[in-house]
Amino acid sequence: MRPTIFVGVPRIFEKVYAKAKLMAAQSSPLKEKIFDWAIEVGKEFALKTEKNQPISYFLAVKHSIADKIVFAKFRAFFGGRLRFCITGGAALSETIYLIFNGANVAIMQGYGLTETSPVITSSNPIDVKLGTVGKPIRNVEVRIAADGEIEVSGPNVMLGYYKKEQATREAFTEDGWFKTGDIGQFDDEGFLKITDRKKELFKTSGGKYIAPSPIEQMIKGSRFVSQVVLIGNDRKFPAALIVPNFEQLQSYAKNQNLNLKTPKDFCENKTIIKTLEKEVNEQTKELSKFEKVKKIALLEEEMTVEGGELTPTLKVKRRVVDEKYKEVIEKIYTDAEK
Repeated sequence: MRPTIFVGVPRIFEKVYAKAKLMAAQSSPLKEKIFDWAIEVGKEFALKTEKNQPISYFLAVKHSIADKIVFAKFRAFFGGRLRFCITGGAALSETIYLIFNGANVAIMQGYGLTETSPVITSSNPIDVKLGTVGKPIRNVEVRIAADGEIEVSGPNVMLGYYKKEQATREAFTEDGWFKTGDIGQFDDEGFLKITDRKKELFKTSGGKYIAPSPIEQMIKGSRFVSQVVLIGNDRKFPAALIVPNFEQLQSYAKNQNLNLKTPKDFCENKTIIKTLEKEVNEQTKELSKFEKVKKIALLEEEMTVEGGELTPTLKVKRRVVDEKYKEVIEKIYTDAEK
């Protein structure tokens, strides 16, 4: 198949990039360096284009070379006729957005819920902006409540939950606007930015509120990270449960002459753990001190829908993760006190 439009959740695009990166790494050290160079050029090109900044002749030449030797193959993965991609259901990291746009594979984000049939806002070929989910679609009104919650009104909003009167009353404001449960804000151009789920914000024992999703997106910028869940509610500091990208680690271990075979071997190896800690620190260096991830734990098995940790749209079920990895989480904080 050679699609012109591709629709998928962010996880798919993350896996496509990870696979391309892995193929380059497995080819040869030189091809991996060329791939990494091309990706950085593409990101720089996309960011300048996004901000309407002038593209220097030198950058244009580098981007043209990168397009011929790397990005053309990247686009060929989708059949070579792709006009643009559409994503939603979860947050798309800015890194993935820049990588794909830098490779001339435009990605547009949308936002909505089942209760809103389902679209509330959407990017389009004209109105698209890094870090946002576009502008409200026609006939739909969006406002931000005093506590930051996104509220919606329009013909797309449900009448209520079937035979659940109490839940229906709780889902709407007194003047009839639907409460999405998401925290967000509009920028000065009318683009909506989602910052987190209202119920997912957690508070450390020091009284600081932390939004986990943006921090998780930062950490997933590392090629060694497949999945990550931030924890720390009522704790002294935030920590992270990380499912490593074992394929990327295998290539890294080979270059480091580490004889590691199973996921357990990788998760218990001190060199691998320190490498992941370094990656986390590098990806989150711009965070405030209270938001910094102080400890990590590596998980051997990927979180899945079948395992109960993910929703059908691949969002993390944080309560399930907290319960399933209760002993791992307790060990993180117990060891930190020693």
